[in-house]
Amino acid sequence: MMVDTQVRPSDVTKFPIIDAMLSVPREAFVPSNLREAAYIGENLDIGDGRVLLEPRTLAKMLDALDVQPDHVALDIGCGLGYSTAVLAHLCEFVVAIEDDEARAEEAQAQLSSQSIDNAAVMAGSLAEGSKKSGPYDIIILQGAVQEVPDALIAQLREGGRIACVFAEGALGVVRIGRKLDGVMNWRFSFNAGAPVLPGFEKKTVFAL
Repeated sequence: MMVDTQVRPSDVTKFPIIDAMLSVPREAFVPSNLREAAYIGENLDIGDGRVLLEPRTLAKMLDALDVQPDHVALDIGCGLGYSTAVLAHLCEFVVAIEDDEARAEEAQAQLSSQSIDNAAVMAGSLAEGSKKSGPYDIIILQGAVQEVPDALIAQLREGGRIACVFAEGALGVVRIGRKLDGVMNWRFSFNAGAPVLPGFEKKTVFAL
């Protein structure tokens, strides 16, 4: 029902994405007290100011990224691992970063329980990513940003793509960035909203 009422009507028709979202039980990757709400068509609050992005937003981001089977992906702010599980169905390997160590451990345990062995969850700063495992073909952020840190852009392979929600006042827009000659080129994809991830706030510059 989630796929038929939220994903397909949003013009996401690529079979690998549809198949991945049909295959991954979303309720296995949310806090136990929220399992009955796992499939609602809005962001799901998982605590500490973090959300599980609504299915439509995740699906459209994956569609715009054009994930391929030989890609290595970096999943920033994976929560309890749902986005990582979906990505693992689409690409060769996924490195996921979560800034809460207990949440990272639970995400890895849930992925293992679903027999997903081409993904690894690491605890660490979301804004710093995981340089040692890069460079990446795809980077996706499970929350909004005011700006994307240079540290993440440096981990993107030449020709690689980033998808994230840019917070603009009370609203937000998803943009896809492509790295060409070391420079990010951003284009508008669609409208969506999410809380800003920690470490992705715009730096304030003071002038005398």
